[in-house]
Amino acid sequence: MTMGVDPAELGDEDLFRELRHLHETRTDTLFHGSDDALERHTSRTEELEGEYLKRFPERHVDPERLREGARLRDA
Repeated sequence: MTMGVDPAELGDEDLFRELRHLHETRTDTLFHGSDDALERHTSRTEELEGEYLKRFPERHVDPERLREGARLRDA
């Protein structure tokens, strides 16, 4: 169930803004939100992240964010 604007209807900038806002508010929701608020936050994040991945399947992946990159950093 989508609450708010369907992610597919958001322009790219609006999608990015919504994702940033959700990530900014995650910790407060986890620590202080009701169970319903946390569940809704999680489902909305999944909706928006899913839309992002659908639009940008070839997104840039930082090599240092991969296991091999982490191993090189730790060496």
